[in-house]
Amino acid sequence: MKLRYLFLYAGLLLVPAMVVAQQAVVPASKVAKAGPEDEGLTGSVTDESEWQDLGIAIPAFPTNASVGTAAEGGTTEALGRNVARVVFNDLKNNGLFKPVGPDALPAIELAQVSAPAFDGWRGRSAEMLVQGFVKANDDGRLTVGCYLYDVALGSELARQGYVVKPEEWRRAAHKCADMVYSRLSGESPFFDSKIAYIAETGPKDRRRKQLAIMDSDGANHRFITNGQATALTPRYSPDYSQIVYLSYLNGAPRIYIYNIGTGQQRLVTSSNNPTFSPRWSPDGKYILYSMAIAGNTDIYRISVHGGQPVKLTDSPGLDVGGSYSPDGSKIVFESDRSGGQQIYVMNADGSNQKRISFFGGRAATPEWSPRGDQIAFTHIAGNFRIAVTTPSGGDMRFLTDSWQDEAPTWSPNGRIVQFFRTQRGNGKTGVWQVDLTGRNERKLNTPVDGSDPSWGPVLP
Repeated sequence: MKLRYLFLYAGLLLVPAMVVAQQAVVPASKVAKAGPEDEGLTGSVTDESEWQDLGIAIPAFPTNASVGTAAEGGTTEALGRNVARVVFNDLKNNGLFKPVGPDALPAIELAQVSAPAFDGWRGRSAEMLVQGFVKANDDGRLTVGCYLYDVALGSELARQGYVVKPEEWRRAAHKCADMVYSRLSGESPFFDSKIAYIAETGPKDRRRKQLAIMDSDGANHRFITNGQATALTPRYSPDYSQIVYLSYLNGAPRIYIYNIGTGQQRLVTSSNNPTFSPRWSPDGKYILYSMAIAGNTDIYRISVHGGQPVKLTDSPGLDVGGSYSPDGSKIVFESDRSGGQQIYVMNADGSNQKRISFFGGRAATPEWSPRGDQIAFTHIAGNFRIAVTTPSGGDMRFLTDSWQDEAPTWSPNGRIVQFFRTQRGNGKTGVWQVDLTGRNERKLNTPVDGSDPSWGPVLP
């Protein structure tokens, strides 16, 4: 569902459209180092090659009147604090900023939202300030305002407003965090997005695998399939409206497309042959998948409406895991034609197939970054680790160093890699994220074990 965007001025709504600037911001001056009571409120914004910390203060969002809402959490006053908490957690967990949230800061009055007490925030050594409000509308919806200020300059950098149903308050918080992230980093946003994954329950030899979706921070979780048929390898469509996934019922593989808006699903193709890893083309018209016939696995392309598939590879052995480049001109895949799993790239029509991985060990599950500049994959040399390389196979580096990390998928802006981790011994799996520095890992909270994650595009 689309959010309604609004300009905000001094808490008043003016016009029904908004364009947020997408340029990097550098504070006009350095601020003094914070004392222990203000830990985390120091730093500076730098270019994307350095990614240093920036101190951001995020107090609770006040309200004009604390009234009950239909949202879980109750009053607009409670929602104001929760919105600020979500913004704080979004900015904290991406590895670029060092924010301080509402539970460690004094509350502000509604009038201060558009007229901040800059001297007070300078005294706390904040460089940036995120303030906002939550108001209940007469029609039962909420208006959430979000402002970003440069404390050193004492000036406003950006503002947005959102009118949402009470149950969608978290989306307003994610949009606020997206505005701050984009304005300060110059990068595209990614917080207001969804993640599909496979929810796993039961013993190792009888795992129940269901398709599930959740917000980018693990909230608003729900199961899509009932687990009667095994679900595997989901992927969001480029426009977010659908999910393609592989289903096995009584050993028979089928590729389905699930419509998120209607809750309906339709069959794309089925076969008695082992089938793997369906993936969308960037224009949403085709599905790539792999299928094994007589012990030989190749990559095929089929229309999203079904029909006759087109075979793109024809080499002895295993060709699996096709992933399109963002412009749709090339496909990256894995193949063992050289004797072990390695990464190959070919044109979208299957021509000009060539190996790009020559860095030792094996390489599997490659996926092209939405920025087009890197390919994430699973590096296998004893342990399974998440690594990235350029499309030509250069500058390979590891992002994780655990026992078994695999199946990377990218955030919408290509700055975070998501994967699943299997614990040694008990075999429990979980969905994890790591930024491109490799220094900032975090596990998403899911109600059950999770594998095969897929990060969808930013919501409209």
